[in-house]
Amino acid sequence: MNELSFKKLTKIVDTLMSENGCPWDRIQTRESLKPYLVEEVYETLEALDGNNPEEIKEELGDLLYQILFHAKISENRGEFNISDVVQSISQKMIRRHPHVFKEENLETPDEVVTQWEEIKKQEKNDRESILDGIPKQLPGLLRAQKLQKKAAKHGFDWDEITAVFGKLDEEVAEFKDAMLSGKEADIEGELGDILFAMVNIAKFKKIDAEEALRATNNKFVQRFQYMEREVAKRGKELTETPLEELEKYWKEAKRSKPPNK
Repeated sequence: MNELSFKKLTKIVDTLMSENGCPWDRIQTRESLKPYLVEEVYETLEALDGNNPEEIKEELGDLLYQILFHAKISENRGEFNISDVVQSISQKMIRRHPHVFKEENLETPDEVVTQWEEIKKQEKNDRESILDGIPKQLPGLLRAQKLQKKAAKHGFDWDEITAVFGKLDEEVAEFKDAMLSGKEADIEGELGDILFAMVNIAKFKKIDAEEALRATNNKFVQRFQYMEREVAKRGKELTETPLEELEKYWKEAKRSKPPNK
C-alpha cells in the first residue's frame, strides 16, 4: 500500500469528522454505523461473487472507510486510533504465524489451523466455554457451521455421515409431527433443527453452507429474471401467467447460461 495514499485517506476522514466537516459524519456513533458496516461487507461479498476487479476494488475501499470511521470515533473518545489498529493486527499475525516468522515448520493447512486455534486459546484464556468467541450476530448458517466445527474439534461429532443422515431423517419426522400439531413454536424449532442437521452434512463434505446457499440464491435470481423477461416478451405479467407456463420458462432457464452482467 502506498503510505502517502493511506495517510491521505485518514486525513479525509479526520476532515469529514472535524468541527467544520460533514454534519452527517460528525454525529455518527458506533451504533448508528453498524448497519452500514454490515451492508458494506455484503456488498463486498457480492462484488467477489461477480469477480469484477473494479467492483471489488470499490467495495474494499468502502469497507476500509468504515474501519477508518470506527477508528476515528474511538480516537475521539480517547481510546485508540488507526495506528493502534494496524499495530495490533500486525502483532497478532506475527504471533499466530510462528511457523513463518520463527524457526518452526508446519507443512499442511490443517496443522496451521490447529496451531492457530491453540494460540488463540492461550490468548483468550478467560473464556468459560470453547464456544465463546463465536459472534452471535453471524448469519444463522455461518454461526451453526462454526459452532459445529468447534464442537467437533473437541470430540462432539458423529463418526460417519450416515449417522448425520439418520439425524436429518429424525428431524424431518419431528417437523412433520409439529406441522400436524399446528403449534407454531414447535414448527419453527423443528425447522431450525433440520437446517442445523443440513449444516452438519455440509461440514462432513467440507462445504461452506453459507456460501452454498448464497450461490443457490444467486442462481434463483438468474432463473427468475429469465422468467420475467420471457413473460414480458409476450406482453404479460407474472401474476397472469399460468404456473405451467412459468415452469416451462424455469426449465429453459436451467438449461441456458446466465446472462453476462
